[in-house]
Formats: sequence, structure tokens, C-alpha cells
Amino acid sequence: MRSRLLPAGMLAAAVATAVLVSGCSSGDDWSAPHAKPTPVGALGPGFFPSTSPAPESTITPRPRSWDGVHPPEDYRVVLLTAGSDPQTRTLVSAVTKWAEEEQVSLKTITATAPSQYIPRISEAIDLAPDLVISAGNDLIDPLALVTANHLGRQFLVIGAELAEPTANVTAADWTGAAFRGEGLGMSSAYDPATFTPERAGRAVRAGVAAVLHGMTGIVIWLD
Repeated sequence: MRSRLLPAGMLAAAVATAVLVSGCSSGDDWSAPHAKPTPVGALGPGFFPSTSPAPESTITPRPRSWDGVHPPEDYRVVLLTAGSDPQTRTLVSAVTKWAEEEQVSLKTITATAPSQYIPRISEAIDLAPDLVISAGNDLIDPLALVTANHLGRQFLVIGAELAEPTANVTAADWTGAAFRGEGLGMSSAYDPATFTPERAGRAVRAGVAAVLHGMTGIVIWLD
């Protein structure tokens, strides 16, 4: 019987080829054309008010009315984060958990110094994701400077909000959060203890549900 073993040189070449093919077929490659995302599932009664909310207005959806909505396959999301405080870490964990559960294609960009905030936001935009999710109060003022110049890119702010958002910036917020930028200072109701994993998870899911249904430029209030 003839041996099926490859000579050492051929074996090395085969291994190298396999590694190369594996790398090229990675699901993390965002360079291919990508259709506009549409939601999987429908919103429950009570998510949106009976009349369309005005830009920059706040809506309070009925609890769990967003549970039936899921992102489509290969939904591309950039998690943009800054800050190491417990509140920001809770938000980051909530986004990461949601992405794992929904099999979302997630890339994370972290800014570690003020000089990096705007460059990291630009980096997130250049990746051309379906959605940029922001976690961390330090990003609010830089986002206010940048997002109005990129109306074709959707942003979701978790646990904070922009003071004057454009139509492409949605926020998911609650009493105890609601930071709106240094110019307005910290809300008197700000309470770090309200940043729980459960509430942060609800904010991610409710916010994404609104964006997927085209209801953007508003605040989703979760209390």
C-alpha cells in the first residue's frame, strides 16, 4: 500500500495554504458589499407613541415591547468606548453580551486619552458599520462635534445623550444617567448605582430596535 504521507516540504506548503484560506474566509471581513439592514421580528404594542415623535423628543416604550426585534444576520456594529469607571464597564459588557447572543459582527474601538476621542470616532465611521454604539460619558462632547457631519452613519448612545442630536443619533437613557455633555454639567439625578447589567442590556436592545425601525434622532427612556 502506498503511503499517504506528504513530503515535509509539501506538508508545510499545504499548512500555509490552509492558514491563508482560513484567514481570507473570516466572517470579520467587512470589505464585502453589505445590504441595508432590516429588523428581524416586530415591535410589540406600546413601543412607539400613537403619533410620530418630533426630532430630539423622548419616548417611553412599554417594557419588553422591543423583545421581539433582532438584528439581521451579519449586522455590523462598532462599539466605541472611553473610560474605565464601573458605569462604562457595565455598558461595554452589556453591548458585548448582546452581540454574542444575537451573533452580531462586533468590532470594539477604545479611546484611552482625550486626544484620541475624535480620531477614534473617525476610525469607527471609516469602518462603515451599520451602527456605532457609544459607551462612556467622555465621548459625548466629541460625538456632538462629529456626528452632524456624518448623517449617513447611525449612532446609538447608551446611558447618556447628546444635548442637540441630529437625526442619526439615538440615545437610550434612564433616570440616574442622562449625562448631556460638559457644558450642561452632570445631572443632579445622576446615580452610578442605576447602571446595572439588566438596565444596560435593556437600553441596548431597545435602542437597537428603534434604530432598525428607522425611529432615530430621539431619546428612548427606560424608566
